[in-house]
Amino acid sequence: MRRTGPKTVLTPKIPEGAAKLAKKAVAAQSEAAYANEAVRTCIGCREAGARLQLVRLVRCTNSSGETEALVDVKRRMPGRGAWLHPKPECWKLAIKRRAIGRALPGVTDVSDVEAFAKNGLPAQGKTRTTNLIVPL
Repeated sequence: MRRTGPKTVLTPKIPEGAAKLAKKAVAAQSEAAYANEAVRTCIGCREAGARLQLVRLVRCTNSSGETEALVDVKRRMPGRGAWLHPKPECWKLAIKRRAIGRALPGVTDVSDVEAFAKNGLPAQGKTRTTNLIVPL
């Protein structure tokens, strides 16, 4: 009970961990939309999206021992992966921010990624139908 001026105002006593519980409840509600889908973060725009809506990049080593990035359209290749929306803006942001090199350590050359972003971005609805692995 607090006294503020001439009137006595009753305020409910809030437990100490209630704020944390409220934040978790709000986060759980926002994640409910993704409950049945795997959620990944785009390294370009940093927005979360369903796994099926994103394009996966994979770090792997080629025959000469150099580390390179490949586009894993099937999303099944082993190795460290990074995710991008199939929008040119996200690819440009990822290149500009050097996010590919940070998400896939060891990959330093992004000229092939730039060429793929200009020429070969898959359409948003067609990323699941193609079964090719495209080197960047």
